[in-house]
Amino acid sequence: MKVGAPVALQELLTQISFLALVAFINRIGLEASSGYGVANKIVSFVMLIPSSLMQSMSSFVAQNVGAKREDRAKKAMLTGMSIGIVIGVVVFYLTFFHGDLVSAVFSRDDRVIERSFEYLRGFSLEAIVTSILFSFIGYYNGHQETLFVMIQGLMQTLLVRLPVSYVMSAGPDPSLTMIGLAAPLATMFGIVMNLAYFFYFQKRRLSLTLQ
Repeated sequence: MKVGAPVALQELLTQISFLALVAFINRIGLEASSGYGVANKIVSFVMLIPSSLMQSMSSFVAQNVGAKREDRAKKAMLTGMSIGIVIGVVVFYLTFFHGDLVSAVFSRDDRVIERSFEYLRGFSLEAIVTSILFSFIGYYNGHQETLFVMIQGLMQTLLVRLPVSYVMSAGPDPSLTMIGLAAPLATMFGIVMNLAYFFYFQKRRLSLTLQ
């Protein structure tokens, strides 16, 4: 319960936040809503690599922590980031410059494709930065630091993703690109939090080791 409950609660609240995002976009109009629906299908594929890295990282790190090989746990995290960034750059290029071609796989409506491409331009940076964030999360999950993972996830959602999405959707000329940009902005905020916690976590582990 101590390890799993924070992860489950974070996932529940994250999914609720995405429902709120859909509500924001639905107010813009049918074309925007349809375009977001198409873009969301592509987003599912974009997130496959980072999600796989996070899940495999958790198990690998936990095994090495149990074997008292913290050096390999850190190396795994950095390796996951490197792999994710390389693949993420390719995905970023495809979604930012050729998102219309990718969107055309799921729709034949030119206006829907255009609106999907508009959202993907803003979201595309997420393909790179989320690999860094998810590698951090996998590392912390492997150390059973799930409470911090939940807290940083909620702060990303409540302080950045939802407010930015709402403001960008509520203006006189709402842009799906700016709404899409809320995701990588929230992720970069999360990376800063995770990096700060990493130094604190390492210092805490060192103190416990010396005692």
